[in-house]
Amino acid sequence: MRRLLVVGLGNPGSFYAETGHNLGFRVIEKLCHRAGISLNMNEYQSLSGEGIVGGQEVILAKPLTFVNSSGQAVRLLLRGGKLGLEDLIIICDDSNLKLGQIRIRVKGGSGGHRGLESIIQEIGTQDFIRVRVGIGSPPTGIPLERYVLAKFKSTELARVEEATVQAAEAVELIIAKGDSEAMNRYNRRD
Repeated sequence: MRRLLVVGLGNPGSFYAETGHNLGFRVIEKLCHRAGISLNMNEYQSLSGEGIVGGQEVILAKPLTFVNSSGQAVRLLLRGGKLGLEDLIIICDDSNLKLGQIRIRVKGGSGGHRGLESIIQEIGTQDFIRVRVGIGSPPTGIPLERYVLAKFKSTELARVEEATVQAAEAVELIIAKGDSEAMNRYNRRD
């Protein structure tokens, strides 16, 4: 049976928990809850757990590096798990998408996301699946770096929760039926 590595990007620590940059962590936590997986291993600069998602063996992971250094943890997880790039799914936030919009890509650039830039640099390719979850664009005059680290507004929380569930379902569909079917379902304009 094939084993997959699903990594959600975020910053460690409670200070960042409710921020846009931590949507990847939220989706991993949702997948853990749905599959009954505990993040009980602390190795390869990550918290991780193993189990079954979509009928496949998976490692679900949250890097303990900060977002901008995520590539270090991803490289170690791939090497430690003896996994190939075709076994990798990354989940991250995206300020180029409307709040809650899901976009799946099987390759491509970083779109300015420093966590994706770090991964591309560390593993030497852009060819990996990524599930991007929209957090919306910063208001005029607010720097992107500040915006992604700001807590969600109370009026946004229901949409954030809905997006977290949809992103978890998208990952499950990628694993169970492949990226093409997941892209057909989720890569539409809201």
